[in-house]
Amino acid sequence: MAIRYTDEFRRDAVRIAATSGLTRPQAASDLGVGLSTLNKWVQRHQHDDLISGPHEDVEKENTRLRKEVRLLREEREVLKKATIH
Repeated sequence: MAIRYTDEFRRDAVRIAATSGLTRPQAASDLGVGLSTLNKWVQRHQHDDLISGPHEDVEKENTRLRKEVRLLREEREVLKKATIH
């Protein structure tokens, strides 16, 4: 008898396959699904919004990353000035 996966699991699997940096065979193995199954899900859901639901966590992460980039740029400028003089 075939295993039935929930829609939520399928969406999460597609998101992982698309954004994790793993190869599809690695992602399929980690998720415990067949490669052909994962490929079918990805093909079927390739146009779906991969980040569905609340975006609060994404917004918080973007804010944190912007602060980090600003700090790193300031540090870089200080180091550039130190090497010139």
